[in-house]
Amino acid sequence: MSKVIKYMPELQGDEQLTIAKLMTEMTEEQAEQFARVYRQRRKDEITVLLTTLLAIIGIAGVNRFYLGQIGMGLAYLFTAGFCLIGTIVDVFNFRSLTAGYNEKQALDVSMLIHGAFPATLPEGKDGD
Repeated sequence: MSKVIKYMPELQGDEQLTIAKLMTEMTEEQAEQFARVYRQRRKDEITVLLTTLLAIIGIAGVNRFYLGQIGMGLAYLFTAGFCLIGTIVDVFNFRSLTAGYNEKQALDVSMLIHGAFPATLPEGKDGD
């Protein structure tokens, strides 16, 4: 948990716990790189809510495009948010939509960091 607090103090709640689990086995260099990349990829809940509310003025699906769900974004756009029913559901589920996106990004970044910055063995260890 200390690496999360050190490198990403802005995280809270379940997101903080998820990231803490991913960062436990990381070296300091890996944790620093992870924090840098994850910050760029994660989405903010408030932005997702605001893009969802754009459907009220006639632009449905922007939230789905923002979350990388191109197919659902197109479906919402051409069906007026499934006649606003899908949009209303999204207004109530914006937190879980954001959390799902961020969790997927965290896992992707973790795999990327572990591949790009392999953990170094202490002096005198040969990895056997």
